[in-house]
Amino acid sequence: MKPHVTCLMISSVDGRLHPSRYTKSPDGTREEWSAVYEGLHDAMSADAWLVGRVTMAEMSKASAHPSVVAGPVTRPVHIAATADSYAVAVDRSGKLHFDKGDIGGDHVIVLLGSNVPDAHLAELAEDGVSYVVADTAQIDLAAALDALAAHFGIRRLLLEGGGGINGSMIAAGLVDELQVLIAPALDGGDSVQGIVSHGADGLAGTVKLAFRGAKPMPHGTVLLTYDVR
Repeated sequence: MKPHVTCLMISSVDGRLHPSRYTKSPDGTREEWSAVYEGLHDAMSADAWLVGRVTMAEMSKASAHPSVVAGPVTRPVHIAATADSYAVAVDRSGKLHFDKGDIGGDHVIVLLGSNVPDAHLAELAEDGVSYVVADTAQIDLAAALDALAAHFGIRRLLLEGGGGINGSMIAAGLVDELQVLIAPALDGGDSVQGIVSHGADGLAGTVKLAFRGAKPMPHGTVLLTYDVR
């Protein structure tokens, strides 16, 4: 059974997700809004958080370094460690690199497509990173979530993408609730990605949001919560 998935995001009033671009407000600063968001993240006590490749690359900041260990690699699942909390990255083609097995103390798990070469898997294993390789080149996200639950005991997961992975997960019917912290700011960029992105046709007709509540939060922010159906 897949984990319960909450998509947790911080957004400007116009739906953009990069606080570095936000306008200023007399009610708070970007740092204070980010601190409110981190407080929400911690309070949810999820077993794992999940992001896409681009977001994880900003955190890992490592470059390719081939493994020095010869021999076969393990497929489809390699468990480098078990932990109380996990950082999960979706990386279909195996472009992410790490120099250790955790991000901020959360053990890393990478979800990969079947075409990823053995050399990349060996590199991940040597760095202490766990991974799950899909049966096909395109990752079946539902199967990947089932694997996270079965092999790592993940029951509650925070989806904190990139708009691309958020959109893919919502379109696949894998997100149970959406929580968006709205900062008192605007972005205004014409070509800046929003909190959800899903191609030219978007998500019209594929999802319904049922309002559950709105809660004023510190520094002028508001938390909106929806059930996703």
